[in-house]
Amino acid sequence: MTPAEMLTRILDPACTLLHSLGGPPPSDPARVFLLAVAQQESGADLTARYQGSPSPSPGPARGWLQFEQGGAVHGVMTHAASKGLARALCDSLTVAWNEPAVWRAIEGNDMLAGGFGRLLLFTDPYAIPIHPTSAWAAYDERLWRPGKPHPETWETNWNVAVQTVKAHPLTQATVA
Repeated sequence: MTPAEMLTRILDPACTLLHSLGGPPPSDPARVFLLAVAQQESGADLTARYQGSPSPSPGPARGWLQFEQGGAVHGVMTHAASKGLARALCDSLTVAWNEPAVWRAIEGNDMLAGGFGRLLLFTDPYAIPIHPTSAWAAYDERLWRPGKPHPETWETNWNVAVQTVKAHPLTQATVA
């Protein structure tokens, strides 16, 4: 999948749905950050719906943004800033409200994966970072906290995300 497809077919619709449920409005800083994370987590070619893909024995992370059941799934479902919106999102997508069900669904439900990604970003008490260095710190130290970080790929992924967002501006329909 191309970064433009990830942005326009998955991240933007998920963030728009979340906003319709009372969540934060779509914004370019969030779009850049989430697209960079998707590339970082699922490969620059955006092919990994599960950790270690393709593999007959997948790792514990699921979805384009690679959420673990006891990590980000648990965090989004229990954090004061996100749990109500996470429940509303699950209800709207007919996903059972329990961690194992959400974790299993996130691998194939793009709206859920994108929405949970935006909700994890929403839990950060700081403004959405707009520079690659501060964005890396937010990704690596506060939000995703990858077990095997790859800082050498971050700047390229960030720059691709910035250019993709510039080429695909938010429309009135996206933020309405």
